Amino acid sequence: MARKGIFTPDDTDAARKPAPQRPNLMPRGAVGALQSSLAKMQESAVQDVDASLIDDAGMQDRLGIDSAAQRQLRDSLQQYGQQVPVLLRPHSKTAGRYEIVYGRRRLNALRELGLPVKAMIRQLDDHALVMAQGQENTSRQDLSFIEKASFAAQLQDAGYDRQTIAAALSIDLPMVSRMLKVGTAFTLPFLREIGSAPGIGRDRWIGLAKALEGEGALSRANAMTRRPEFAALTSDDRFEAVLERALALPVKAKPAPAKVTAQTLRTRHGQALAEMRQSTKGVTLNVAARTANGFDRWLADHAETVMQELHERWQTTTGEEQ
Repeated sequence: MARKGIFTPDDTDAARKPAPQRPNLMPRGAVGALQSSLAKMQESAVQDVDASLIDDAGMQDRLGIDSAAQRQLRDSLQQYGQQVPVLLRPHSKTAGRYEIVYGRRRLNALRELGLPVKAMIRQLDDHALVMAQGQENTSRQDLSFIEKASFAAQLQDAGYDRQTIAAALSIDLPMVSRMLKVGTAFTLPFLREIGSAPGIGRDRWIGLAKALEGEGALSRANAMTRRPEFAALTSDDRFEAVLERALALPVKAKPAPAKVTAQTLRTRHGQALAEMRQSTKGVTLNVAARTANGFDRWLADHAETVMQELHERWQTTTGEEQ
């Protein structure tokens, strides 16, 4: 008789124990698949959302809004309607509200028009949000270099590693390093003052960063941004104005002119002998030849003797014998 293995079930025990009832997974699987399909359809479907229910989220990818371009977008939406939906996610903290992932310019224009926002709504965590926002930015041709560099710097500040930043912007790691070198050199409020500067490339921004390292350069540049005429410039011209002001040498205050006292020296009979001028630099004696009648020439010949006699009298008077 063959020996039973230790993994061979006992027939008698099997006969005594009823077979376990396997749950019927088909309904659950079918319902789960249906729910998944409905969720995907909902994410792909475009819904009308009240603009007042949408809050900001993610990184700030635009450094100011071009008012002319914004008016053009608003007029287009008013005339032709919204053709491209924005992307939203359910609000991370407040039920019934949403956070925008991308499409901020369209959202602002639709708010001005008082129109509902056509949107796709997706369940996105913070990581997926910045990835979606970054990839949308990559496909847009109007985003300038500094806006992309600032976006990369904001991602780094938020704790994302460089591999994630590279994936979000669809660039390689060396380009991430170059963008971060520029993006981290400026504060976000400072960049907003200049704007997107679409005509300014990486090398010019690096030049501005170096210029701002000079003594007093940053304060001069900030002072430029506060001038009334600064806001009226185009973004590229604002960059040029800030760069020019940062490179300017600080104006040194001119020293106050030395205080000079003038005195006319006269003979005992009241005739003018000479003009004496005294300042912190010393004493100057001027004997005018046209009125000196030769006294100027005589003084020149005997100046040393006269000065010695005057100096001895001064020593006697002050007690400073040498």
